[in-house]
Amino acid sequence: MKRVLFTIIAVMAFAVASSAQGVLKFESEKHDFGTLAEGPVANYTFKVTNTGTAPVVISRAMASCGCTTPEWSQDPILPGASSSIKVGYNTSGRPGNFKKTITVTSNAENSTVILTINGSVTPKSKTK
Repeated sequence: MKRVLFTIIAVMAFAVASSAQGVLKFESEKHDFGTLAEGPVANYTFKVTNTGTAPVVISRAMASCGCTTPEWSQDPILPGASSSIKVGYNTSGRPGNFKKTITVTSNAENSTVILTINGSVTPKSKTK
């Protein structure tokens, strides 16, 4: 009888522990830079909050190309706490419209989130 009771308690404890999960909630998953001048790096910071019940660690933020560079904290985002992912887009030598993605991977319930940046780069004027 003690074994059965212990087994039931262990299963219930495991079920409760496994339901604890972090959830990443971004203020916005898309950003439109509008029109940018060619040359400087354009930066935007995506803000994110852990709305779940367990800490979340962002293990990777991978851009769709080398012209886009994400930066993020490796520290756990505790339940209720916020963090950010800073994204830079290098406009140099890239006139025209652009749309780039950043794939964010974490241990959250929503383990993969795709962020998007877009805009248009005005070419430098050619001097004679």
